[in-house]
Amino acid sequence: MFVFFLSFFLSFFHFADAMATPSPAKSMGDPGITPLSPTHVLDSEENEPTRHPYVVVVAIDFGTTSSGYAYAFTKEPECIHTMRRWEGGDPGVSNQKTPTTILLSPDRKFHSFGYAARDFYHDLDPTESKQWLYLEKFKMKLHTTANLSIDTDLHAANGKKVKALDIFAYALAFFKEQALKELSDQAWADFDNADVRWVITVPAIWKMPAKQFMREAAYKAGLVSRDNPDQLIIALEPEAASIYCRKLRLHQMVDLGNKTALNGYSPTENIGVGMTQAKEHVRRNRQSRTFLVENVIGELWSELTEGDRYVVVDCGGGTVDLTVHQIRMPEGHLKELYKASGGPYGSIGIDYEFEKLLCKIFGQDFIDQFKIKRPAAWVDLMIAFESRKRAAAPDRSNPLNINLPFSFIDYYKKFRGHSVEHALRKSNVDFVKWSSQGMLRMNPDAMNALFKPTIDHIIQHLTELFERPEVTDIRFLFLVGGFAESPLLQQAVQKMLQGHSRIIIPHDVGLTILKGAVLFGLDPSIIKVRRSPLTYGVGVLNRFVEGKHPPEKMLVKEGTRWCTDVFDTFISTDQSVALGETVKRSYTPAKPSQQVIVIHVYCSEKESVSFITDPGVRKCGTLKLDVSGTESPASPAARREIQTLMQFGDTEIRAMAVDVATSRSVKASIDFLSQ
Repeated sequence: MFVFFLSFFLSFFHFADAMATPSPAKSMGDPGITPLSPTHVLDSEENEPTRHPYVVVVAIDFGTTSSGYAYAFTKEPECIHTMRRWEGGDPGVSNQKTPTTILLSPDRKFHSFGYAARDFYHDLDPTESKQWLYLEKFKMKLHTTANLSIDTDLHAANGKKVKALDIFAYALAFFKEQALKELSDQAWADFDNADVRWVITVPAIWKMPAKQFMREAAYKAGLVSRDNPDQLIIALEPEAASIYCRKLRLHQMVDLGNKTALNGYSPTENIGVGMTQAKEHVRRNRQSRTFLVENVIGELWSELTEGDRYVVVDCGGGTVDLTVHQIRMPEGHLKELYKASGGPYGSIGIDYEFEKLLCKIFGQDFIDQFKIKRPAAWVDLMIAFESRKRAAAPDRSNPLNINLPFSFIDYYKKFRGHSVEHALRKSNVDFVKWSSQGMLRMNPDAMNALFKPTIDHIIQHLTELFERPEVTDIRFLFLVGGFAESPLLQQAVQKMLQGHSRIIIPHDVGLTILKGAVLFGLDPSIIKVRRSPLTYGVGVLNRFVEGKHPPEKMLVKEGTRWCTDVFDTFISTDQSVALGETVKRSYTPAKPSQQVIVIHVYCSEKESVSFITDPGVRKCGTLKLDVSGTESPASPAARREIQTLMQFGDTEIRAMAVDVATSRSVKASIDFLSQ
C-alpha cells in the first residue's frame, strides 16, 4: 500500500476564536462522502517524520513592537547565541532586539528593517518621506482581521496600501539574511540554509488563518520550501517561555512573591527595584551574546514535584497569552492543563490611550491630518512617548516630560491658528501641562491612567482564569514578555494574586520567548500533552435513522435514505491529546464514479456537535482528495476506501492519506486563507 505525507501543515492549537469566516456553517447538502468505519481509531504511536540532521536551530521572535533572532548548534544545545547588536538603538535601552519596523522605497522595494528603517525614515525630508512606505506594529493585523487572506492589505504611515504577505516575507527574509551571514562568518564559509531548522514564534491565541499566514510568508521569504515543511516549526510564545523558565537558576530571576530578599531585593520595599537591578545586570552582560542554559532542570524546578502546576503569562506588545502547565517527572516534560487564552491586551494599548489623549487635547481631525502630512514627525513623537512610558511606576512623584516635535507645534499653529499651549489650557485635561521647553509635562497619575484600561483587561482575564477548576493550587506565575518589565503591571498582578502564587520574572524578560523557542526547536517533543481549543470534524452522510435524525436532513439516493450534514467528530474541545496521537478515519465516495472527493472541515467551541448546521459551527478548511486518473476497483460493487489520518498533539496538524482501493497516491490540499 502506498502511503504519502501531505505537504501541508495546519496551524492547530491554542486559538480561542473560530476561524476566518464570521458566518455560521451553511448546509453543503450532499458532502459526497460516507464513513466506512463507525468510530475512529486513536493511535498512540508517534508517527513523526524522519528527522533531518540539522546543524543549527535559528529562532525568530517576530514581535509586535520588537523582533530578533537567536540560535544554538545542535552539538552545543546548552549555548544559546543571540543576534549581533543592531545598528542604531536608543540610549539606555538594550538593543538585543530591534523595532518591528520596515521601510520600502517609493518603488515598493525593500529598503531596511528595524532601527535602520526607523532612523533612515526619520532623517528623510518631510516632503520626500511621504513617498516612502514605512510600517510599524503591523503584526496585530493578522489577529484583528476577520477575513484574513493572502490578499490582505496593510497601510503604511503615508496611507498607501501594501500586501501584508509581502511585508511579512520581507521581514523574515531580512532575518534569514542576517542569521545566515552571522553563521557564515563563524564557519568561515557560506552556511547552507538546508542545515538550519527555523522556528517562528506566534501568539498562542492566534487563529488558524494567522498561523498559516506566517508559514506562507516563510515560504515566500525562502526560509523553507513547500517540499520540506518540517524544516520550519511554528512555536507558541507562552510555550516557548515555559520551556525556558524550566532552566532558570535563582540568580537569573526576580521573585516578587518571596517574603525574603532575593539578590539583595526585598519586594516589600519597592516593586521597581528588582527589575532595575535585573535590567542593569542584563546591560552589563549584553556584550556577551551567549547564554548558557542548564542541561537539566533549573534550581526553581527542583522545588516542583509530580503534578505541580504553574501559569505562564506572556505580556507582549500586541497580545497577552496565558498557558497552564503541569510538570511530569522524572524527565520534566510538560502537560497543558487548560487551552491557551488571552487577548489583544499588549503594551500598544497604552500607545492607543496616549493617542486618544492627544485627540482630546488637539482634536481628532488635527491628529488624523498630522499623521498623514507629517508621518515621520508622528513616528518621532511616539518614540519620545515610548521612552517615557518605560519610566512609569507606582511610586513615581515627579512629572514625565514628552518632547513634542517642532513640526507638531508648527503644523498645529497653521492648522488651528493658535498655539499648542492655548490648546492645553482650553482642553481641561487634568494633570497634563505645557513646558516652555516644548514638552508635554505629564503628572504620574496621568501616565498611570494610560496604563489602566490595558492592565484592567489583563487582571480581569487572570481573575477569570484562576476561577476555573483546572487552575487551582498554582505554585508559580511566570511573568514574561517585554510588557512584564512594567512595575505598574507587576503591582497589579501581585495585588490580584494576594500571595497565593509566587510571581517569577526572568532577568532577561524580553528574550525569554526567543531563547525558549531555540530550546523548543532543539526538542519539539518537550510538550507531551496539549488541549484542543475547539471541536473538529467533517461533514458526512450517514444512514437515516427514523426518530434520531431530523426529517429535513433526509436525502434519498438510489433508494437509500441518508442523513446529510452530519458532523463526524475528529477531536473535541478541551480534549487532552498526547504528542503524536493520531485520529484515523475511513471514508468512501457517495458515488463510485467520483474523481474528486471534497471533505469540508468544521470547528466549534462546543464540545458536542451533531450537525454542521448547528449554531456556532463554522467551516475552517477544505480537504480535496484528487483521485482522477486512478483505475476503478476490480469489482464495480466494491467501495473505494479513502483512509485519512490526522496527527494531533503538536502545534500543527500532520496529515497523511491513502487511496486503499487502488494503492495509488491521492493529492490533497487544505487552505484556511481562502474563505
